[in-house]
Parts: sequence; structure tokens; C-alpha cells
Amino acid sequence: MSGREGDINRSSFIEAGEGSLEKVETETIVDVFGNEEEHEIKYKTLSWQVSVTHTAYLSQLVSALMIAEIVSTGLLTLPNAVAIVGIVPSLILTIFLGIFALYTAKLLVDFKMNHPEVHNMGDAGYILFGPVGREIFAAGSIIFAIFGVGALILSGQQALSTLSNNGLCATVLLVIFAIATFLLALPRTFSRLSWLALVSAVTIALCGVLAMIGAGANPVPNRIIQAALPSNFYEAFLAITGPVCLMFFVLISEMRRPQDAMKAAWVLQGFSTTFYAVFSVVVYVYIGSSVAAPALFSLPPVWAKISFAFGMVNFLITGALYTHFAAKLLFVRLFRKTRHIHSHTVLGWSTWVFLCFASVAIAFILASAVPIFSYLTGITASLFASWYTYGVAGFFWLHDTFYLKGGLGAIRRRWFGTTLAVLTVLAGAFMCVVGTYVSIKLIADAYSQGLVGKPFTC
Repeated sequence: MSGREGDINRSSFIEAGEGSLEKVETETIVDVFGNEEEHEIKYKTLSWQVSVTHTAYLSQLVSALMIAEIVSTGLLTLPNAVAIVGIVPSLILTIFLGIFALYTAKLLVDFKMNHPEVHNMGDAGYILFGPVGREIFAAGSIIFAIFGVGALILSGQQALSTLSNNGLCATVLLVIFAIATFLLALPRTFSRLSWLALVSAVTIALCGVLAMIGAGANPVPNRIIQAALPSNFYEAFLAITGPVCLMFFVLISEMRRPQDAMKAAWVLQGFSTTFYAVFSVVVYVYIGSSVAAPALFSLPPVWAKISFAFGMVNFLITGALYTHFAAKLLFVRLFRKTRHIHSHTVLGWSTWVFLCFASVAIAFILASAVPIFSYLTGITASLFASWYTYGVAGFFWLHDTFYLKGGLGAIRRRWFGTTLAVLTVLAGAFMCVVGTYVSIKLIADAYSQGLVGKPFTC
């Protein structure tokens, strides 16, 4: 395993002596962007919070980027999840998954600090499982990101259709939203997108607040509200499927102080878990068991339009973030340790623009030409996101404890951490297998019920 190679390199620093440490370290374990003082394009400019200083303000807020990624279209389906399992199980699951995600975030941050050269899940896969692991983890990240772009431009098309009273063909609206997503994704660094992410976080919060106000002002008569509901396994699993933080390593790589990443994770989970719980319960209480997914379709037209108007901003910016992420993975893979990363070269910029365009174009084709696209998104989430958010974090802990803390003896001594790590791996495997089964069953049910539409339809 390549983790052994990392230990060999680290021991060679000590044996080589202090004079050669800097040279060896620069070539092997330095972070992906290295020393940026002399470079034209600087990536490591993000901070976990907005500071009052001008410099830090320009390098603001990795927390907003995380919130913009996580708190998006998934939020609007949560009231429907409450309608499936009931208020109490939904709240328990929401809080548990929030705490679990915070724990796995800690494992990811620790792994990144131990391996500063890791830029994305592909690099992490190489450390864990060698070249094969790199290709699988990298491909999974890109595939999931592109499907995420497709899902978000579809949500944007729904918002535009609602606002325009279906005044234009859905495919035309999809094209408009895709073009806007591509243009917003073009800045080369996440710091250039961080202020947009702050706008995105604010607008999705406003979308949720307005939806709650709209539901409260227009409660459904004779609605059915249940504290707990008997649900079959299939329905319950659909309800608990949650969002993922795919960009964790990439965002930490662009922080000025990666050691502050856990602070951003606390902000993310504190905000998202609280907002999920409040939004899902409030909307469900006023609309009841008939609440749609997305929940905005259960509101009166005026409130739906107002809420969609704010939500659409989040869909657009989050789609741009996913586009940027997919392009960044390929761009760094192509030009790592070359001048095209940090300089304004024709090759670098033309490649970057092409990668952003290709990401959106592929997402657009999939979203408009594949009738079962939304179901395939569920499969990609099950195959990759379940591991990236949960399961693989357990492997990170086991790997670093074994290679950096003292082998099997360290694994045995840290029995509590080992138990949690193993359970985390098993949780990821469970979500992957069961989620894939559920997604395939959804596709079969959709075809049997005649719910599958046609490509490029208005």
C-alpha cells in the first residue's frame, strides 16, 4: 500500500539530516499548491470565517462554500421525508446524521493534516489503495459532481418554469440555466467564488424561511400529522438519505490555515442540522402528509414563486461550485507541478474553460436526454457519496493509526477509535448497497407506472 511509501519518505527526511529536509519535503509531502508567494494565481486564500481585515475579507469563508454545497435542493425534500417516517424518527435521524457527519469530518481533516499532498478523494484513494484506488475515487468524484450539476440545473429549470408560469419550453429554460452556471464557474480559485457562496447560503436560508411563512399562512385544512409512522424499509431508507460534502479535501487545500478546517465543519453542521430540523418539521406541521417533494410545490402559487426566486440563486451558485469542483479535479491532475497551475498561460486558461464547459455540457445532456436521470443521480449518490461522506473516513483512521501510530499494536490499543472506524466503514457499505438497491427499484417502479418521460421535452 502506498501509505508505506509515505512512511519511507518521512523517515528519509530524518536520515538525510536537516540540510536536505526542505528539498525532499518539497518534492514529496508538500501540499498540492506549494509556496505561492511568487505566483500570479494564488489558491490558498480561504479562511474559515470572514475577518474584518481587508486581506482576510478577500480570502473569506470556507464555511459558506460548505453550506452552499450541502444546504441546497435536498433541504426542500425533507418535509416529505417527515411525512414518510413521522416527526420523532425524522428528528432523531437528522440529529444523528449531523453528529455522525461531524465525526467523519474530523477524520477527513485529520487525514488531510497527516497527508498535505492530498487534494481530492483521488489522492486519498491512492494513499489507501494505490493507483487503482486513485482512479476509482477520482472518477467517482467527477461523476457525482457532474450529476450534481445536472440535478441543480434541473431544479433551476423548475424554478424558472414556476416563475414564468411555464411560459417557455423547459429545454430552453434548462439551456439558459446551464449557460449561467457555466459562466459563474469560470474563476480559477474558490476564493473568487466564496462571496457568491455566502449569497447562496443566505438565499437558501431565505427560501426556507419564506416557505415556512407561506406554509404557516396557508395551512392545509384537515391535514394529517403523525409523531411516528410505520414505514417499510424501502420508504424509510429514502427518507433518511442525506446530503454529502464532496468538496472537503479540495476546499481545505485552498485554505490559508488548513488546521482551521474543523471550525468550518462545526459551522456547517451546526447550521445545517438545526435548519434541517426546524424547516422539515414546521413545513410538515402546516401542510401535513400531503406535502410534496420539493415542498415548495405544496405552497400557494405566490409563495411558491417567492420562495423559488430565492432558492434559484442557490441552485445556480451551487451548480457553479460543482462545475468548478469537477473541472478543478481534472485541471490539477493534468497540470500538477507545472506553471499552468499558477500562471496565466494560454494553455492553462483554455483548458480550464474547456473543462468547465464540458462539465456543464455533459450535465445538460444527461439531465435533458436521459428520462431516468433523477433516478441515476440516486445511484451515483449510493455508489460514491455514501463512501465519501461516511465509509471511507473509517479507512482513513485505520490507515493512519496503523502506519503513523505503531501498526497493529496501535489499532488494538485504540480499541474505541478502531470500533468507531470499523462501524463507519460498515455504515458506508450498508448505505452503498441498500441505496443502490432502492434506486434500482425506483427505476423499475417508474417504468411500471409509466412515470418515465421522453428526452428533450417541453
